[in-house]
Amino acid sequence: MLNGHVLLLNQDYQPLSICNVKKSILLLLLGKAEMIHDNPRRKIHTISDEFKFPSVIRLRSYARTPYRHIVLSRKNIMKRDGHHCQYCGSTEDLTIDHVIPKSRGGKDTWENLVTACYRCNRIKGNKTPKEASMLLKREPFRPNHIIFLRSIIGTVEDHWKPYLYM
Repeated sequence: MLNGHVLLLNQDYQPLSICNVKKSILLLLLGKAEMIHDNPRRKIHTISDEFKFPSVIRLRSYARTPYRHIVLSRKNIMKRDGHHCQYCGSTEDLTIDHVIPKSRGGKDTWENLVTACYRCNRIKGNKTPKEASMLLKREPFRPNHIIFLRSIIGTVEDHWKPYLYM
């Protein structure tokens, strides 16, 4: 009945985490959070009343959080890129490609590594994407912790997208 996920925002509207509905209701009832968006298709029923079903809540006071560093690893690059080749979109025979090749000074950074299928990686070889006439589907970027939370829960609610910069 109370199954579901709620996006929890800090006081400055930055995404903090994703919590369950029970925790979000507790935060709302204690006055520690306010509801930003509800899920209009669902309601919470008690014996004598009916409440809105939370979808996005915001803390009333700022919660200091330590910087969440996401480890640069093959697994995390694949997760960031959705297990798709960033050149052709394939999901077969995936590997990691340096956008600027290591032999040309390319570093092992979030901004220089992408998921590529073996075929595209071989065709691109020791060239830049521009030299190989291969456009990237999406520029590589340093992910935040919310991107990885999304992969855990699956889909993202429409109400969440403006807060997750999507």
